[in-house]
Amino acid sequence: MKSSRRGSLVAGAGVVLVGVVAAVTLAAGGSEREPGEDRTERQASVAERGATVMPFDLERTTHRFTPTAAGGVQDVVADRRGDSEQVRLIRAHLRKEAEAFGRGDFADPARIHGDDMPGLVALRSGHDRVDVRYQERADGATLTYTTEDAALVDALHDWFEAQIGDHGAHAESGH
Repeated sequence: MKSSRRGSLVAGAGVVLVGVVAAVTLAAGGSEREPGEDRTERQASVAERGATVMPFDLERTTHRFTPTAAGGVQDVVADRRGDSEQVRLIRAHLRKEAEAFGRGDFADPARIHGDDMPGLVALRSGHDRVDVRYQERADGATLTYTTEDAALVDALHDWFEAQIGDHGAHAESGH
């Protein structure tokens, strides 16, 4: 093989290797960005208000919202295995929220997302037809919402979507 052709192949292999490393890094969730760098102005405001309502660190946790036929499932989990501080804070907060939501008290989500948050009015007025159950999991806690009222199922789904959009990188859809 001629020296110039071999040099081109080696250079080409280096470019491919850099591309593969970049792809693997992105797929693994790594980035060089600072936390919150790509947030919208609304997401930044929600994160700021959320820090005054939620005791856990949004940068160390993830909200996961999964709509179901009868309502939905909300998981809040610590991003790092063994982060007992975040797990403890998540559990305390979700336990408190489950009790409040069962009484129709959605003041905390309203403080974070606003009173005009999609689904919120229906959930407040129909709270007595929504069962909210708290459950611990190894990495945090889960709230499961169930109802036989189709309009409240829709309200829960709208409420979940609003939270996913408002929390940005701190939340994801579970479906």
